[in-house]
Amino acid sequence: MTKLNVNGKVVEVDVESDTPLLWVLREQLEMTGTKYGCGIAACGACTVHIDGFPTRTCILPVEAVSETEKIVTIEGLSVDGDHPVQKAWAEIDVPQCGYCQSGMIMAAAALVDGNAELTDEDIDAEMTNICRCGTYVRVREAIHMAANAKKEGGDNE
Repeated sequence: MTKLNVNGKVVEVDVESDTPLLWVLREQLEMTGTKYGCGIAACGACTVHIDGFPTRTCILPVEAVSETEKIVTIEGLSVDGDHPVQKAWAEIDVPQCGYCQSGMIMAAAALVDGNAELTDEDIDAEMTNICRCGTYVRVREAIHMAANAKKEGGDNE
């Protein structure tokens, strides 16, 4: 049995220690917002936060995560979808097909939560998630919008 702290709750799962965290989240905990994309941590569709840091879970064995580390999935980012990044994503209508968006949102949320003063260069350097639809211009615009909302005190986290 492995204990994990997921979205503020300690849960126990009975899996092999080398099972990727992605599959524990999706199959054992039924949190399907975290997506499988590439299986080699290149695309970012599987991104969650571990202790506030965006982490790709498709290659991360569950044994590498301790019970004291706080895992936050897209389902736990905010109660009502009111994180500044989620609000900006909806306002600008960032997704096209939407498959990569939960991972994109998680990466963007960590970026915005860590720094409200972001340049285009900062965003381009930090946002390494892949969107096959190419919504990168809207992603950058939404990140700027969310960062400005946080700076102006509009953070409803």
